[in-house]
Amino acid sequence: MSVSDSDRARVEELLGRPAGGAFEIIVRDDAGDPVVLRNAPLLADGRPMPTRYWLVGETARRDVGRLESEGGVRRAEAAVAPEELAAAHARYAAERDAAIPADHEGPRPSAGVGGTRRGVKCLHAHYAWHLAGGDDPVGRWVAEQLDVRAIRGGEED
Repeated sequence: MSVSDSDRARVEELLGRPAGGAFEIIVRDDAGDPVVLRNAPLLADGRPMPTRYWLVGETARRDVGRLESEGGVRRAEAAVAPEELAAAHARYAAERDAAIPADHEGPRPSAGVGGTRRGVKCLHAHYAWHLAGGDDPVGRWVAEQLDVRAIRGGEED
C-alpha cells in the first residue's frame, strides 16, 4: 500500500491527525480528492485496525454524520434484516482477515464493520465499504437516504 506524499498529506489533513498505518485511496470524488480509504488490518505499531474502509471525504462525512445525528443508526438497524447484517459483518471480517500476513502472531482485529459483531455501530464505516464496492446492506440504505435527501434538496425524510 503506497500513496504519494501529497495524497498522504491530504488524507492526514482530512483526518486531522497523522495516519496510524498503511492505507490506499479506494474512492475519489470528481475533483480527485480522497473519499474512502482501505486500511491495512494492522497499524504501523502492530495494533489491530478493525476499520478496513474509512470515510474521509468532507461532504460524505458531513452528510452521513447528519444522518446519524437524526437517528440513522437506529433506523438502519430497523430497516435491515438481522441475518443480512450478520452476513455483511462476516464478509467484511473475512476480507480484512485475509489481508493479515499468514505469519502474524500478535493481536488481530476482530468483529465486522466498524469493529462490531452485531447491529450497526457507525454509518460512516458501512457507507465507506459500500462506496468501495462492498456488499453492505446498511451502506446501501445510507446511499438511498442520501439520494432521497439530494432529490428533496436536503429536507428531512
